[in-house]
Amino acid sequence: MTIKEIKQLIQSPQYDFLRTDEHLRKKIILLTLGGSYAYGTNTETSDIDIRGCALHRRADLVGMSNFEQVINKETDTTIYSFNKLISLLCSCNPNTIELLGCKPEHYLYLDDLGRQLVDYQKMFLSKRAVNSFGGYANQQLRRLENAVAHDKMPQSQKEGHILKSMQGVINSFNDRYAQIGGDSIKLYTAKSSKEGLDTEIFADITLSHYPVRDFVDMTNDMTNVTRSYDKLNSRNNKKDNAHLNKHAMHLIRLYLTGIDILEKEEVITYREKEHDLLMDIRNGEFQNEDGTYRSEFFDMVNDFEKRFNYAKENTSLPNHPNMKVIEEFVMSVNIHALKSDVSFYEL
Repeated sequence: MTIKEIKQLIQSPQYDFLRTDEHLRKKIILLTLGGSYAYGTNTETSDIDIRGCALHRRADLVGMSNFEQVINKETDTTIYSFNKLISLLCSCNPNTIELLGCKPEHYLYLDDLGRQLVDYQKMFLSKRAVNSFGGYANQQLRRLENAVAHDKMPQSQKEGHILKSMQGVINSFNDRYAQIGGDSIKLYTAKSSKEGLDTEIFADITLSHYPVRDFVDMTNDMTNVTRSYDKLNSRNNKKDNAHLNKHAMHLIRLYLTGIDILEKEEVITYREKEHDLLMDIRNGEFQNEDGTYRSEFFDMVNDFEKRFNYAKENTSLPNHPNMKVIEEFVMSVNIHALKSDVSFYEL
């Protein structure tokens, strides 16, 4: 589907919520493509994912309303509230930081404030990208390894893969939630008493006076890791190879985007230069007939991991974003939101 056709599509009745929802109507400042279309890896059957940002209403900022995001599952659309998006951008969350590095024509709507978000992307970039992008890439690799070895890998070894992915997630917690301390959450595998499990993951958790909402979000993050593995482990036929190849492609894409952030201090979501390589991976060019992957693929993964680690050690990005600068920007935008509505022109 062309960009012109997508712009026509979001004018259709199924996208009327963009114009009628109380949190979105006249409040959207940025609307863009997500998923495969954003990366340039879309196929004829790819879904249209819409992502965006909307300003808060007065009731959200000084009243009792609490607006974080609007999700429309029927159209694969997620529109973040301004404050929620800023919080995720500060942690260099891959799913949101990529909204600032899209191809220019992929911005379906962009007002002056939305343009500032895109133009000022550097203020959100920091070494937090090491854990966020490196952690996500590690999860993709572990899930891929676990899935292709489903019938060959001992259960205890599978559990070890899940543990490593969970530990990668925990490494990012201090950048995203209230500080937990080095030994507050300890994960490890041990003998299991459950039927069908030789070993399982256990947790020793020591937290005092900890925000319960942050705790719930953290446990949800860990739950999502196990669910992802469970979905891949339930595969039992050839059609699932398409999903595995998509995971393999995203593994390389995450490294590429993370390296750009650390080396160039720039978010490049649309991977034009690497398009052919990414599509080869997605189309199964690196997969053997038995569902495993050729050694060349894992050699490539190792090379990108080395590049990522080198960039991590040599980046000039700060350890953390300058929160004072970001706070000034957030206050100016929210004061504007309080004073006036931002017109949502025809998409």
